[in-house]
Amino acid sequence: MRDPRVANLAKILVGYSTKVSEGDTVLIEGPTAAEPLVAAVYEEVLAAGGHPVVGLSFEGQTATYLADASDAQLEWISPVSRWGAEEADCRIAIGADTNTRQLSQIPPDRQTKRQAATRELMQRMMERAAAGAHRWVYTIFPTNAYASDAEMSLREFEDFYFRACLAEDDDPLGAWKRASEECRRLAEWIEGREEVRIKAPGTDLRLGIAGRHFIPCDGEHNMPDGEFFTGPIEDSVEGEVTFSLPSMIGGREVSGVKLRFESGRVVDASADRGEEFLVKLLDTDEGARRLGEIGIGTNYGIDRGTKDVLLDEKIGGTVHLAVGASYPESGGKNESAVHTDMVCDLRQGGRLEVDGELFQENGRFVV
Repeated sequence: MRDPRVANLAKILVGYSTKVSEGDTVLIEGPTAAEPLVAAVYEEVLAAGGHPVVGLSFEGQTATYLADASDAQLEWISPVSRWGAEEADCRIAIGADTNTRQLSQIPPDRQTKRQAATRELMQRMMERAAAGAHRWVYTIFPTNAYASDAEMSLREFEDFYFRACLAEDDDPLGAWKRASEECRRLAEWIEGREEVRIKAPGTDLRLGIAGRHFIPCDGEHNMPDGEFFTGPIEDSVEGEVTFSLPSMIGGREVSGVKLRFESGRVVDASADRGEEFLVKLLDTDEGARRLGEIGIGTNYGIDRGTKDVLLDEKIGGTVHLAVGASYPESGGKNESAVHTDMVCDLRQGGRLEVDGELFQENGRFVV
């Protein structure tokens, strides 16, 4: 018997996040471990009158590919992937890792080579999304691997995750519409300002935001959601930042990250764990050493780190920064093959100032 929360999550992804309508082509991607949710999404797309196309991957496929593929194979682009980026009306992607560390022994340059090869697809998808021609959303399906990283049992993680997605609500679509109001209020308050300053232990960073658009995120692209973001002015970032929450990046745990910026560019980078991979990531291309995003979390239903950035970047009382590509709809201009988020927790001794005015202190908004 299917968990009713899975059915509700599928309704959210199809009816709220991507708003599938009659005649829409919808690419549904996920591993075999996510089959219950993939099946539920497939049914919802059919019910909405859409045309579902399923891309199912098997356990360990990515690790096998990155370990065994030749350089030519790493640079090859699947016609299905190209179609998804260039033609599909919607894309619903589902993560369901059964081993979140399966890429730990893959040489970092093989991952960055693959990212460089798919750069054009990511840029095309972002351009189409900004123009309103492509709707996409990413979520995960609870697994023992995610639960282990979050230091929970699978049952505890399922309850935590579905609650964060508002999938336990009798009216899940209506619940997300109601949840969006506060996020939009905060985004509207910061719109039109010129500078954000982030202060916390090991962190004092200034970012220019003049002329940039803050976008409230209320479930359209990520599920769960709860943040507002923009692309900072590319050469404005000055200072240093310490990312206090560890995360899994490219199948590797990276923690204790410290970055120092001058004129918008990372000039020094270190990590307690995963430093070699971090430096390789930053050397992917010229844009990888600049920020493509500053995002501020608003989901206080997510109250702890899980090592999954999908969840951790939404934690109310945190700020996250992404090195790499900007989202064009924010006004950001940075281009890169990567877009990697890292999270700084402000809930104990941190503050956000906007044009010198206190905006958030110890993780709580004061405006």
